[in-house]
Amino acid sequence: MKYTSCIISAIVIMSQSTGLSAQTVATLDKSNPFYAPSTLPFHAPAFDKIKNSDFKPAIEEGMRRQMAEIRRITDNTAAPTFENTLVAMEKSGRLLSRVNAVLNVLTGAYTNAELQKVEQEMAPRLSANNDAIYLNTKLFKRVEAIYNQREKLKLDAESARLIEYYYKNFVTAGAKLSEADKEVLKKLNQEEASLRTKFGAQLLAGSKAAALVVNTKEELAGLTDAAIEVAARNAKTAGYDGKYLLSLQNTTQQPDLASLKNRATRQKLFEAAWSRTEKDDANDNRPVIARLAQIRAQKASLIGFPSFAAWKLQNQMAKTPETVEKFLAQLVPAATAKVKEEAAALQQVIDKQNGGFKLEAWDWNYYAEQLRKSKYDLDENEIKPYLEIDNVLQKGVFYAANLLYGLTFKERKDLPVYQEDVRVFDVYDKDGTHMALFYGDYYKRDNKRGGAWMSNMVGQSKLLGTKPVIYNVCNFTKPAPGQPALISYSDMRTMFHEFGHALHGLFASQQYPSLSGTATARDFVEFPSQVNENWAMDPKVIKNYAVHYKTGEPMPPSLLEKIKKAAAFNQGYAFTEVLAAHNLDLQWHSLKPGLPLQDVLKFEQEALTKTGLNIPQVPPRYRSTYFNHIWNSGYSAGYYAYSWTEMLADDAYSWFEENGGLTRENGQRFRDMVLSRGNTIELGKMYRDFRGHDPDIKPLLKSRGLN
Repeated sequence: MKYTSCIISAIVIMSQSTGLSAQTVATLDKSNPFYAPSTLPFHAPAFDKIKNSDFKPAIEEGMRRQMAEIRRITDNTAAPTFENTLVAMEKSGRLLSRVNAVLNVLTGAYTNAELQKVEQEMAPRLSANNDAIYLNTKLFKRVEAIYNQREKLKLDAESARLIEYYYKNFVTAGAKLSEADKEVLKKLNQEEASLRTKFGAQLLAGSKAAALVVNTKEELAGLTDAAIEVAARNAKTAGYDGKYLLSLQNTTQQPDLASLKNRATRQKLFEAAWSRTEKDDANDNRPVIARLAQIRAQKASLIGFPSFAAWKLQNQMAKTPETVEKFLAQLVPAATAKVKEEAAALQQVIDKQNGGFKLEAWDWNYYAEQLRKSKYDLDENEIKPYLEIDNVLQKGVFYAANLLYGLTFKERKDLPVYQEDVRVFDVYDKDGTHMALFYGDYYKRDNKRGGAWMSNMVGQSKLLGTKPVIYNVCNFTKPAPGQPALISYSDMRTMFHEFGHALHGLFASQQYPSLSGTATARDFVEFPSQVNENWAMDPKVIKNYAVHYKTGEPMPPSLLEKIKKAAAFNQGYAFTEVLAAHNLDLQWHSLKPGLPLQDVLKFEQEALTKTGLNIPQVPPRYRSTYFNHIWNSGYSAGYYAYSWTEMLADDAYSWFEENGGLTRENGQRFRDMVLSRGNTIELGKMYRDFRGHDPDIKPLLKSRGLN
């Protein structure tokens, strides 16, 4: 992506069933807060009543109930119909859905050892639940019978889409395999689920353990006083009183590298991030991902595909790995050519200062920031005073949503939250209808995974009578007590981006939960969020939120102009690091079955070399050993989606520019044709209906300054 990384935390709306019988699990005690839907507005989770000990019994009972519901469907002696099979499946698993939604919130944003233990224990069992549905022969025969007569049923478009959705999911999951092969697949699925959870736990622990501790304030020269105060406070909390601790972001490059004057400190910080989970210790993720890649290749082969990527991409817009490779191949030459120009310019800065060294990865952002200041007279610290987080949220993100869609927001303090920094807002539609709840969790914590994401605590469905309860999670540095919460330009873009996902969920208007809101292909779901980033710099919006936190004065036009002129600066680097990550993902998931476990670091180097992206000064945005997107967050063989959807978003934004920009009329059209449609229509058609033609790559290259 251009400015930020995002993770959508997937919540499986239709939770899956298990082979547990009613006799093997006790009925859930009614005192368990998951026993029945929450009585809070919109069924929002009662975080003040939920204890760690509530999750396991609720999951187990949820599996038992779901199994009973599935048995009623498969044992039905009536001929399979849309209502008695597919609609019945959509209604099943409500308890399991409730508990999984909250577990996903907490294990992502506010975890602890007890929850991690539950997650680790339940992962293979939940995988077995999934298999108990999708490898159920009797159930598949019912689904297949409906699919085979779909043309005669004369259903509405969304119902017809649901038939295709289920049939393809069953086939892709292995429903047509022999019983012997299904047993092999089940074991692989359970092992993969355990390893995914292990990867996430080790990454969280490894990132925390690898935080850089320095002894003196002088080693942090270049950081603001506020940032140094935060580092001192973090060190004290971690037991390093009198020292300074720089915690790690999830990416390879770290934000502080743009400011740290001490080259030795820069190198230490970079290397801490680079090697965080590849040491011979308890957090070494190399064995985990080597086996995960092998398992995925084996699964794909079992189902009849040459690679995991070929299997995974069937239901994406791109369809095949070859299409993705072709897409990326169009981008790599322009990006790497730009990188060479940028590297030469940075080396000139170093030489002019008599640095006496060659540019390294830990130098790039520091000298790029200097060059940006000299070339555009633009300093990140000059921008931050105009980006106070509450102004960005309420007078920027929410204000843009009001201008485009007529939404209004009102903060409420009466609903329980899982952590004190989390904020809750009522969301009202253009006609004043109370339509949803929105939760915002913006500050970094040691028990929060890296990155930024959106998901649902409660999903929308007309069938179930539920409306959206949506949350955004980010990882911004929390200010010291009494200090203003000033964020970076990149953080500001992240807020607009994640709220673009939120809008996709807020405007969901589907009958069936499996097709609702953001339940689309990976290479489409980032499209609405990236479109929303564009409104951050719209003149109507920025003048409303970008005001100095002390004086209240708006951001000067001269500073705005500098920001716009600098927009394409360093984009060769920014895009190349992302393309390197895209290609790492695709190479890992294009492995053929039958190969031995890979030497992770050797494979990584060979994969980057093969694609022309092994550039020491430009490391991949995520290295294999901490690439959470592809090993634990649903983006396996799909990380390319960020650039694919950037193509969609830049092309679609061109439509807005051609038709008057930010207006209520244009917002309503985007809402009607994209944001409210969920997965109810073939996504390529949905895009063409809105834009008027297939996606064009030229606006992407233009916005990146690469054409």
